[in-house]
Amino acid sequence: MSPYAPAAEAAHDEFHLVGKGISLLICGIKVSHDGGIAVIDGNRLVFSVELEKIDNNPRYSPLGDLRRVPDILRSEGVEPEDIDRFVVDGWRTSAANPWAVSTLKGGEPIFLPVAPYVDGSLSDDPLHRYPFTAHEFSKRSPGYVSYHHVTNHVLGAYCSSPFAAPGHEALALVWDGGTTARLYEVAPERAAIRPVAELLPFRGRLFALFAANLGPFRTSSEKADPDATYRYRSVPGKAMAYAALGRIEQDALPVLDTLLGGMSEADRESGVALGRELTARRERLFPGMSDADLIATFQEYLGRALVAALTSVVRDRYEGRHPHLVMAGGCALNIKWNSAIRASGLFEDIWVPPFPNDSGAAIGTACCEMVSSTEHRSLAWEVHSGPRVSQEGTLPQGWSVRACDERRLAELLHTDGSPVVVLSGRAELGPRALGNRSIIAPATEAGTRALLNAMKEREAYRPVAPVCLAHRAGEVFDPGCEDPFMLFEHRVRPAWVKRVPAIIHLDGTARLQTVRPTSSSAIARILTAYEELTGIPVLCNTSANYNGRGFFPDIVSAAEWGRTRYIWSDGRLFTSPERAVPPV
Repeated sequence: MSPYAPAAEAAHDEFHLVGKGISLLICGIKVSHDGGIAVIDGNRLVFSVELEKIDNNPRYSPLGDLRRVPDILRSEGVEPEDIDRFVVDGWRTSAANPWAVSTLKGGEPIFLPVAPYVDGSLSDDPLHRYPFTAHEFSKRSPGYVSYHHVTNHVLGAYCSSPFAAPGHEALALVWDGGTTARLYEVAPERAAIRPVAELLPFRGRLFALFAANLGPFRTSSEKADPDATYRYRSVPGKAMAYAALGRIEQDALPVLDTLLGGMSEADRESGVALGRELTARRERLFPGMSDADLIATFQEYLGRALVAALTSVVRDRYEGRHPHLVMAGGCALNIKWNSAIRASGLFEDIWVPPFPNDSGAAIGTACCEMVSSTEHRSLAWEVHSGPRVSQEGTLPQGWSVRACDERRLAELLHTDGSPVVVLSGRAELGPRALGNRSIIAPATEAGTRALLNAMKEREAYRPVAPVCLAHRAGEVFDPGCEDPFMLFEHRVRPAWVKRVPAIIHLDGTARLQTVRPTSSSAIARILTAYEELTGIPVLCNTSANYNGRGFFPDIVSAAEWGRTRYIWSDGRLFTSPERAVPPV
């Protein structure tokens, strides 16, 4: 019997009734890209499995088929009949199906009815609950409910924040690829979400559409690209890195303002007109500017516009007070914009979860039902709540294994210097490797960044992130405040530039991850031991995965990848014969 069965039976009620005092077992489902399944027990996140983190699936993988829901639940020890509420992310597949998401049911294409993508004229309440009976995920819990996609972002960010447990109100900034930048107010005592303002008339995808006309992101329409979806969704992060090759041209900022201001809403949303104007009038509008200059300047333009809009609303609404802010949507992965908002001084505190993009949509949609149907407002969660390391498969011939604790691994990093794949415990939530699905290496050699990028088949301009002990981060980085999820910008202090050159980006910045020594994660113990040996509290950290795929799900995948000699997994060191490591 499933361990959830007794609680689920006690909590069972009719589908249309809301039991505020009842602890529910809730399953949140994201069907479209960045597909995933999350389960909340009461207010505790049990797990969140993103499809890209299973079986080396491609990045941004959709759910694929509704029958995967029971399969994934059972793989985590939960029977579908244990679930009290199934909740599906609100979406739109096309203008012809604004209340549906396309998927498969037993291999057959269907349109699954869901809530609208964003709150609007059909509902003044962003937390409106939409019940459907078009599909049964289990016999015991008929049908499912759905909430607006944007609301999922709001509550995924708020419920995971430190503001939720004490019941503090907060503003929520949501800027996703498919939405304009929108500001909401979350009032937890009333379980209410109120729209405050549309901050910018630009959808979040505008930065990617702009960059797609430039540099290595320029695409050709002459032939179909089978990887077009992956390439488009990967552009914002890559463009943020590529911008470091350029400089911000102040004189171009008002030109961009005029250019965008003269476009229709439809042209701005599609990005077609922007690309057309940029191509046709570039030399006249932006003489002498390189592709990297244009990307850096446009990124700065959007960041300034966002801060200006926030300033106007907050100063008018709060009259000198400093509210809390949570941020969500794919644009909350832009560390330049996040840092600009933090530097504005508008907010008492800012929270960005490690899953602000659609990788957290399954969690967010489950939070919607938790807030709507129970008294819980705060989510108890751990960042390492993804899939466990699989022990299945057979290692390639020649690989050996021996016992190796974290201190011995730190000694190996210090004496050998070779990169090590770390596969430990459960995977991280969200798109960034935070020590459990990472490749780590000493940061003391400048060539390590190039080595890691070549191993991963990444562009030479891409940075390698540092992971640093939190209590020493301020010594190495500016500002060096705690940043456990790599979501803000830091600069390497001059005294450390020559000591940790591998983690310095082209513009002198770093996408820092801080780790407390008291953390239960293996990376904290490895880093602590490495600091004791070397005096250096920093290591390189990049994701462990095939190019364009999710994190390695098992040791065999990392061994078959074969780009590192060492793989470490929870007290075991796997070593390949020297000949098994191909040249990079």
